Amino acid sequence: MRSVHLGVLAIAAPAARCYATTMHAKTDLTDIRTTAVSVAIGGAGAALAWVMSMPAPVLIGPAVLVSLAGLAGIRTGISPGFRDACFVVLGAGIGAGFSPDAGAAILRWPLAFVALALGLFATIELCSRVLHRGFGFDRRSAVLASAPGHLSFVMGLAADTQADVAKVAVVQSIRLLALTLIVPFAAMAMGVRSISVVSLGSEPMTWTALAILLIVGGLAGFGLRRFRVPAPFLLGGMLASGLTHVTGVFPGSVPNVLMVPAFMILGTLIGTRFSGMSPAQFLSSLLAGAAITTISALIAGLIAVPISVFLAFPLSHVLAAFAPGGLETMIAMGAALGANPGFLAACHIMRLLILTALIPLSLARARTSPR
Repeated sequence: MRSVHLGVLAIAAPAARCYATTMHAKTDLTDIRTTAVSVAIGGAGAALAWVMSMPAPVLIGPAVLVSLAGLAGIRTGISPGFRDACFVVLGAGIGAGFSPDAGAAILRWPLAFVALALGLFATIELCSRVLHRGFGFDRRSAVLASAPGHLSFVMGLAADTQADVAKVAVVQSIRLLALTLIVPFAAMAMGVRSISVVSLGSEPMTWTALAILLIVGGLAGFGLRRFRVPAPFLLGGMLASGLTHVTGVFPGSVPNVLMVPAFMILGTLIGTRFSGMSPAQFLSSLLAGAAITTISALIAGLIAVPISVFLAFPLSHVLAAFAPGGLETMIAMGAALGANPGFLAACHIMRLLILTALIPLSLARARTSPR
């Protein structure tokens, strides 16, 4: 009997491995197809936006068209490996903007962080009240939907606290898309003539230097991910590129032939957040999402004005640093505006750190507040 069992195991084990391998291959193939379809739609969106002379066309165009495709029922998504590789390229390109004198105002940045913390507190308080009283959100869902960033942390809390995950997800997705569209047009209204995702540095660096830089940036990204640092591959690329540019080891910018597609993938990734969402779900929370986006953008603008005067930074640069959008998107957008990359990264990382403490405190207050 034992020999029969061993014989069955001898046949079943390879079969199981084969089945698992086949299923993994099917999953990988599905991811590749979905990524290819999404990138194709994103490319078409970038081309349309360029023809229409929209600001930052390779970012806005893909975000809009891929969002519409997702709402129309087309499955969209970007495979994690492809996404991370693009973030390393973006980080390297943004880090090329660092220079030995880039941090001249660093001693005055703490004031910016204090203003940022006050703005985040005001945003959550005001937006949660609007969602609770004006749109019928329960208090916990209202707090989480109001959080101006830290999406993965927010969605984890939504699941753990039995909040309305669907409402929180839709409102947060609307916020991210809306701010991606608002910031470039707001910058143009402030006098920024053009917003280019190219020429973020000086002359292009050599391909050998670039290859070394991207490898080091990727390894740094893996290291940061082990410590659960947000946007690890973007920051890994920025860290490697920033250090080598400040020290003069690898001068020059990342070639446009890589930067333009990387920005297009970022825009496509923003649009994929609406994949699988029905138009009814989207429309039911559209007004709520528009309301909190407007409020959070106004608060960010109000605190950005005095900080831009104090630091002698252009208002559009400070607005990009304070805008409550996605970390990767806002850092990339700020770099396209020509803002100080160190200031951008510091503000958005501080925003996530502040929200890590502020959101749980706001949830605790919501539990004890009268209904």
